[in-house]
Amino acid sequence: MFFKRFELKQNNTNIKQEFVSGLTTFFAMLYIIPVNATIMSKAGIPFDALVTATALMTIIATLFSGLYSNTPVAMSVGMGLNAYFTFGLVLGMKIPWQTALGVVFLSGILYLLITLTPIRKWIIDSIELDTKRAVSAGIGAFIALIGLKEMGVVVSSKETLVALGNLGDSEVLFGIFSFGIALLLSVLRVKGALILSILITSAIAWVSGFSALPKEFVSLRASISPIFFELDIKSAFSLAFVPVIVTFLITDIFDTIGTLVGVGLRANLFKDNDSLSLQKTMEVDAGATILSGVVGVTSTTSFIESAAGVEEGGRTGLSAVFTALLFILPLFFLPVFASIPSFSIYPVLVIVGSSMFSELGKIDYSDNAIKYSTFFIVLMMPLTYSITNGLMIGAFVYTLVRIIEKRYEVFKSAMFFMAVLSVLLFGVL
Repeated sequence: MFFKRFELKQNNTNIKQEFVSGLTTFFAMLYIIPVNATIMSKAGIPFDALVTATALMTIIATLFSGLYSNTPVAMSVGMGLNAYFTFGLVLGMKIPWQTALGVVFLSGILYLLITLTPIRKWIIDSIELDTKRAVSAGIGAFIALIGLKEMGVVVSSKETLVALGNLGDSEVLFGIFSFGIALLLSVLRVKGALILSILITSAIAWVSGFSALPKEFVSLRASISPIFFELDIKSAFSLAFVPVIVTFLITDIFDTIGTLVGVGLRANLFKDNDSLSLQKTMEVDAGATILSGVVGVTSTTSFIESAAGVEEGGRTGLSAVFTALLFILPLFFLPVFASIPSFSIYPVLVIVGSSMFSELGKIDYSDNAIKYSTFFIVLMMPLTYSITNGLMIGAFVYTLVRIIEKRYEVFKSAMFFMAVLSVLLFGVL
């Protein structure tokens, strides 16, 4: 009876095929646990609690995605937004991590309201696909810069802003080696390439004595009590935080739409922008983001790694259910995750960023508004160390070009709305 709800026969699949799909997606996105915990712990949040919270949110969000929307879409803490949370808000703007979690919570509330109203369709329809691709590429460049910086490959410089780091340093060299392994496995399309690269380079570091071995391999999960319900909604509920709330909201929506478009095309999941399964998946995404702020991590989003499972034949929510259940395993291997060296993890950001950056190749540059706005979106995100700035400046340029071209239909679009925000909140003019 349980399996009938997934309509396996109607979708030309079976339990075995869905399990293989779920297992593939699990391995493809397993890297998110150590990577997210490492990134967010730099904001002063306890690493052990983050490992548990990340796994729990992945389990909950992915399970509900499978059961409610019946799609093979797995969800977890979003890459890019976790970096923005740590390096942009907490370390950059000196915002307490509790307040930043409040920002995540409020953005989730707005996201859920949008999914339940016609605004969802308006956003999807009025923002051109090429602009969504530019945002994905910009976030990719931002993520890659963070990865290269944390690896020591790129360092700050008073004379030239940035410069090449000390490539003779042993940890930098090990990071480059880790990147090479990740790149090799990714190019060869090895399933679970990213988590395998982390495991391989960590094992080499442990065996060689370059990094300390975990004292134990199996233990009960760490409590999330140090971060559970620690969000500060009152402080986040301020006009000063409107830009960052909007950034989390827009980026989460773009991440989800981009993923669902990509995975949906391959698996023929969503027939149009009014698809019920599309709406349900976005509702789960929004609800999970609200819960993420409560649990102690940043926004949850649909993972593009779900495409790996789709390639293995996953066509229903049963695949996502299997992925969710498999994520219970990391809860009992906390010491292993805690001992993974950072130089094994940050190269993954460069690989993920590179993959997102490839979206630029699909853009039609014959459209002037797209051409110039894409340039500013992609360039300003890493240069200003802010997704907000890149997105808003790009929207302003897009709107300006459309007005110059006397294409006044732009006034009815979400891009015009963001352009107005850029003027009001950031003083672009």
